[in-house]
Amino acid sequence: MTPDALAPFIDPAAIVIVAGGTLAATILRTPFRDLARGVAALATLPRRQLDAAPLIDQVAALGRIARRHGVHTLDRSVIADADVAAAIAEIVDGARPTDVTRLLDERRRARILRHAAAADMWAGMAEVAPAMGMVGTLVGLVKMFLAMTDPAAIGAGMAVALLATLYGALIANLVAMPIAVRLRRRARAEAEQRLRLVAPLAELADYGQPRSPVMSVVAA
Repeated sequence: MTPDALAPFIDPAAIVIVAGGTLAATILRTPFRDLARGVAALATLPRRQLDAAPLIDQVAALGRIARRHGVHTLDRSVIADADVAAAIAEIVDGARPTDVTRLLDERRRARILRHAAAADMWAGMAEVAPAMGMVGTLVGLVKMFLAMTDPAAIGAGMAVALLATLYGALIANLVAMPIAVRLRRRARAEAEQRLRLVAPLAELADYGQPRSPVMSVVAA
């Protein structure tokens, strides 16, 4: 569509009412930390979803190093993933498999809560936008009724009334809700992938446990 064709659908007053009202309502109903997470989460949308396979391969490589040189040598390993790095640090300190499993579960739950807070911010915005569109419609109708004696001014009020509803629907259904849905989908996929890390890291922690003499004789 050409700019001339779009011009009738642009009304600054309706934009200010709907966009400004939606932003203000979202700020008022959302803690600042969750607001920051919601905005920062936008940067994750273009990225590829987490694939645990390379991390599992890295854990397997760390296991080979531990069998050859000892678990204590893993503290010099360079690990980019925060969960794997935290688990390896615990393993080096002598953590049991149950401790490593609990650590990964806590970190996974905390990550799910952070992702949910970011998605909830955008879902809340999707709820507010149509209401702000209705507010703009009411403002436009009031403006239109006040200008009944001036037919030339009626169109401006009617434009605000109609376009505010349009803007609210567009913000809710083409911006805020799609972002919320995509964030929730990514969060579920990442949680499933990180579950795959629990077993190999727990196995590595079990290897690092001291063996009793009886177990050593049996193994021999």
